[in-house]
Amino acid sequence: GYLALPASGSGAGVIVIQEWWGLNPQIKGMADRLAGEGFVALAPDLYHGELAEHDEMDKAAHLMTAMPQDRAARDMLGAVDYLLGRDEVTSSKVGVIGFCMGGMLSMTLGAIGGDKIAAVTPYYGAPVGASGTDWSNLSAPIYGHFAEVEDFFKPELVTALEAELKTMGKDVTLEVHAGAGHAFCNGDNPLGTYDEALAETCLAQS
Repeated sequence: GYLALPASGSGAGVIVIQEWWGLNPQIKGMADRLAGEGFVALAPDLYHGELAEHDEMDKAAHLMTAMPQDRAARDMLGAVDYLLGRDEVTSSKVGVIGFCMGGMLSMTLGAIGGDKIAAVTPYYGAPVGASGTDWSNLSAPIYGHFAEVEDFFKPELVTALEAELKTMGKDVTLEVHAGAGHAFCNGDNPLGTYDEALAETCLAQS
């Protein structure tokens, strides 16, 4: 994984979960940004060293679908325990932020991480349509940012998931941003959908 420490030397812990490209410079840059804001940020490498470039959509899709879900769950939980065990981390829980595939996995981590998770912020990714997701241990609030113009995580499915979780008594808000496209927060602009103003507004709320 990639660990970013704040200039102060200590702070609350946050897990950063990669897009389907892998643990690339953009995700490392997000961890650095969070460290610059005073957090101890850790981005686990869920592909174990594999990467896809932005012109390798097929490879990215393969890496995502070939990644064992049970291994990803263990890796994320291990990252949480590792972060909480570091002397630099001043919090008793960690926050989680994730993008695209990582948005989906961030919500999964919120569900399986229980009271070790303080808050979850997914970006344009959620476990929509997934069968058998056990939300019973979800205690952290979730505030997510999603795209209206979306081929991967359809807004109507996101809205349905939000309604389902609220019915279960969970503190969940999944905001769909009008006119926004998938990956609107990715400054590398791999899909031509980057929206700097919206990205900065959402990240400030996170």
